[in-house]
Amino acid sequence: MAGGMMKALGLMSGTSLDGIDLAVIETDGESIERLGAVATYAHSAETRAAVREASRLVAQWRFGQPVPAAVDEAEALITEAHGAAVERFFYESGMTSRAVDIVGFHGQTVLHRPNERLTWQIGDPQALADRVGLPVVGRFRLADVEAGGQGAPLAPLYHRALAASLPGRQRPLAVLNLGGVGNFTWISERAGEEPLAFDTGPANALIDDWALQHTGIPVDVDGRLAAAGRVDTRVLAELMDNSFFAMEAPKSLDRDHFDLGPLRGLGPADGAAVLTAFTAEAVAVGTKLFPRPVDQVLVTGGGRRNPVLMQMIQDRLGMPVRPVEAVGWRGDSLEAEAFGFLAVRSLKGLPLSVPGTTGVPKPQTGGQLFRPSRMSR
Repeated sequence: MAGGMMKALGLMSGTSLDGIDLAVIETDGESIERLGAVATYAHSAETRAAVREASRLVAQWRFGQPVPAAVDEAEALITEAHGAAVERFFYESGMTSRAVDIVGFHGQTVLHRPNERLTWQIGDPQALADRVGLPVVGRFRLADVEAGGQGAPLAPLYHRALAASLPGRQRPLAVLNLGGVGNFTWISERAGEEPLAFDTGPANALIDDWALQHTGIPVDVDGRLAAAGRVDTRVLAELMDNSFFAMEAPKSLDRDHFDLGPLRGLGPADGAAVLTAFTAEAVAVGTKLFPRPVDQVLVTGGGRRNPVLMQMIQDRLGMPVRPVEAVGWRGDSLEAEAFGFLAVRSLKGLPLSVPGTTGVPKPQTGGQLFRPSRMSR
């Protein structure tokens, strides 16, 4: 399929497990014509707990073993949550399914081990297509991983498309996504030079786990817990003593690559302070992989709402660190927009990843199309 703008609805549920982001984007898979309605719907406590249990179980799973029933149950919950979110989105936005050409459905990552050529996103694209009566592109990461790539991050080509509208003096540019895991996209000022992308390390995942464990709330609201604590440099150094940080880019990691073990004995506030500093330090180490230095970092993802984390990163980098809203982008919906964009690219046979973003040997198409059994139009 070539040429022509399409209207896509992108769906994203990240490893932070806060909820489902939805965003409409009109694009031809290369340029962005306009951005439409957005929404975010929180996951239920039941869904969050089910996904955490599924992630725990698949971390122990091996090829040839039956998939634990709890994983299938979590997949059903995730599919149901996305179907309900799409229906609610259409109702509240006043849109109908006739206004959308394609849905981009990322699903929910429960395991990511690209070095074993394994990435696992739960969520049934066919069931979602049947429920909402629209064609759905899903399974975005599989082809890249099967071809030897990292399968993540996948938003960089969308970051590049967004950055095309910025004044040239603002590049080279770094876009930092602070979701459950952190990742960078470095965007060149030179035409034809592909972006570089890689995971930096943990972002919100460990902080959220720690906050839930010690406060019962799955987030350090406004960084208040960390602000009340002290950074134990010994514990921070132990966390940073990990071979991941010595790896070259591109690289990616699983949400649970790091754990809270080194924080044993720390109080709630001190632990939160260490984990926030850990995220900032990992970001700082990541900047050393850029082909050329940048003058600013634009931040998307939930972590940009944590002022303590943002200040720590800015202090470590010694340059402006601003939320993406500073240049008119939509930080709450950017990942969902990206998967709408990638859905259109998938339909048109355009690459979803390139060597500089995932380490795949050559530009790689991907995603699978699922048509509804009965169209709702």
